[in-house]
Amino acid sequence: MTGTDVQKEAEDSGPSGYAAARLRLLTEETRSGPPRRAALADLTDEWLTGLFAAGAEGLRGASLVAVGGYGRGELSPRSDLDLVLLHDGGDTKAVAALADRLWYPVWDLGLDLDHSVRTPAEARKTAGEDLKVQLGLLDARHIAGDLGLTASLRTAVLADWRNQAPKRLPELQELCAERAERQGELQYLLEPDLKEARGGLRDATALRAVAASWLADAPREGLADARRRLLDVRDALHLTTGRATDRLALQEQDQVAAELGLLDADTLLRQVYEAARLVSYASDVTWREVGRVLRSRAVRPRLRAMLGGGKPPGERSPLAEGVVEQDGEVVLARAARPERDPVLPLRAAAAAAQAGLPLSLHAVRRLAATVRPVPTPWPAEAREQLVTLLGSGRPTIEVWEALEAEGLITRLLPDWERVRCRPQRNAVHLWTVDRHLIETAVRASEFTRRVSRPDLLLVAALLHDIGKGWPGDHSVAGEIIAKDVAARIGFDRHDVSVVATLVRHHLLLIDTATRRDLEDPATVRSVAEAVGSQGTLELLHALTEADALATGPAAWSSWRGSLVADLVKRVSAVLAGDAPDDPEEAAPTAEQERLALEAAATGSPVLSLRAQTETPAGQEPSGDPEPLGVELLIAVPDQPGVLPAVAGVLAMHRLTVRTAELRSLHLPDGVDGSVLLLDWRVAAEYGSLPQAARLRSDLVRALDGSLDIAGRLAERDAAYPRRRGVVAPAARVSVHPAASRLATVIEVRSQDAPGLLFRIGRALEDANVQVRSAHVSTLGANAVDAFYVTGPEGAPLPGDEAASVARKLEETLRG
Repeated sequence: MTGTDVQKEAEDSGPSGYAAARLRLLTEETRSGPPRRAALADLTDEWLTGLFAAGAEGLRGASLVAVGGYGRGELSPRSDLDLVLLHDGGDTKAVAALADRLWYPVWDLGLDLDHSVRTPAEARKTAGEDLKVQLGLLDARHIAGDLGLTASLRTAVLADWRNQAPKRLPELQELCAERAERQGELQYLLEPDLKEARGGLRDATALRAVAASWLADAPREGLADARRRLLDVRDALHLTTGRATDRLALQEQDQVAAELGLLDADTLLRQVYEAARLVSYASDVTWREVGRVLRSRAVRPRLRAMLGGGKPPGERSPLAEGVVEQDGEVVLARAARPERDPVLPLRAAAAAAQAGLPLSLHAVRRLAATVRPVPTPWPAEAREQLVTLLGSGRPTIEVWEALEAEGLITRLLPDWERVRCRPQRNAVHLWTVDRHLIETAVRASEFTRRVSRPDLLLVAALLHDIGKGWPGDHSVAGEIIAKDVAARIGFDRHDVSVVATLVRHHLLLIDTATRRDLEDPATVRSVAEAVGSQGTLELLHALTEADALATGPAAWSSWRGSLVADLVKRVSAVLAGDAPDDPEEAAPTAEQERLALEAAATGSPVLSLRAQTETPAGQEPSGDPEPLGVELLIAVPDQPGVLPAVAGVLAMHRLTVRTAELRSLHLPDGVDGSVLLLDWRVAAEYGSLPQAARLRSDLVRALDGSLDIAGRLAERDAAYPRRRGVVAPAARVSVHPAASRLATVIEVRSQDAPGLLFRIGRALEDANVQVRSAHVSTLGANAVDAFYVTGPEGAPLPGDEAASVARKLEETLRG
């Protein structure tokens, strides 16, 4: 039977004929999805048109209007009918009788009905008072009666909506936010509400309403398909349960999957999550644009000029090379060339996350369309930008989702595809696998002061469950994948091994601490053998806590934390035999010795700048090698204040210190004096490097006191106040008394920032301690610095004095 035959049967046979035709339509295996929903709407239109014609004989100035989902022609098997009987206010008795002739047959069939009887003026008034009514009327569609009456109402409602958009859209946004708070996020729920949860059908309808306002529009790519997929799942849910429900309960997911021809319930959930993620991302972008438009309308340029506040509209502030801030978003600089700069997506993402700003939709789409693949293995800058992005805390999530929405994450990390939107059928887990990995990195960013290699911690956090997309033990599969990924993104062989170990054993500490007897020496020895070193143990401890916290509230407690800490203490005792070598034993290179002799002879600092490059392992150099930064060698006659002077001059010239070493150099026999050697790697924050002669000149002035570095840096900070971005963990300063026999080791773990090393060096000078050597490293946005210090007589500091210096230094950095 064709669709026309079904409709004719409904017309000829009244309610019973409609019911039979409806049942036949819903059980047709050849028709599903949008065609079935449209056919069901057409069938219902024909039936209601017949009811209207029979009841409205001789009545003028009345029409029957479908609104809401029925108005859009999207009738699911158990959808209710949203109807408005519109009239001109004339013969109210006849209108009431017509209403009875319409509503009772619907109720008799057991269909849910949302109905009202109104004049156009009453409908507009109610819409003005009730946002939900107004949203329904935006989809008003004529069914029967006076077409002009329906058309005039629709025109008036649309005009009202557009005129009132500056007031109503914030109300709609608040309504969506309240609903999301109640229902949660569709893309992560094991039993989601397809309609009410964030990213569901209600949000898709809200995006249509925003577009109808002409104030802003949603990203359209894929949005229609996402809505269709959610509607298809709801259709299948209605058919399998026989109820008008939108909640996809666990016990019904296998049946719904079978109804849709899908492999299993996990495949079903993954499709639902993918659709919801697209709707959620479109909502984020759209509401951000609505806010921008409303702010620009509220604060006119003339008023802004009169008040003297805020930045001129459209002003661009640099964030990184090729990346700027504009109108509260991160966009590409006009001179940016994504097609020539494969690291640009990571650089833009890291800059956005550090600044706590969203990546603009246009920027992400341009990057996705034009950027070249990152070379394999990744250059050092790409790896550092990834680490910076992962270490940026909560803002990382929004930026990551923007990259993922345009397919950039799977292009950077192809293995991500297997965990993307993958459900976790475990009540302890709050998130899908991919979101859990990002949440773990966010949690790990809070622990970067606890470890000496925060970059390895953050990358291991990102990869620790990457094996869940493969069969078998996900830790074993993950170890193999992590080795490949870590090597691909440019870590050396030792670091690759550490990351792989962390992924393989990321459950070792929590499982052992909660399930084994820690008094048994064999238990502790087995953990020590698996971990292998103190550094890996430190990382594994932080990863264990981050993983548990990112799982959900049931996965971590103070009791579990104390058990893990006890285990770590016992394992650390077993591994304690590996004492670090004293840092003073390395022999100088010929270049370093040449500079030292020149500094001793002239009595003034000398320096050299030399570009560093790298060629991927196993490949011959070809073309221009990848720049790593610039090696800065400085030799200075030993004197107070060298460390803060050098660090301050570099900060003045906007040079970022990636690694730094300072040590006292023993000169050859017959050469008087002592020389400090600084071997640093630096890079321009943006722009080009300063001339070596300029650096030397400023360094001479800094050492003789004629250059006020602190004042110059303070002036610059006042002129360019820092943006509100990620709230970094507080700096942590600790003393390691057993790390060296010749000096006291003070370790600083802090957020990297311009002038940080200058502040540390000046604080140590003020504490009247001598810096025998310094080992500084910047890992993403984290600085991990170790200073080997002595008292004025050259001996290690007494314990209480060392603790006092560390405490004062920590107060300085937190101030």
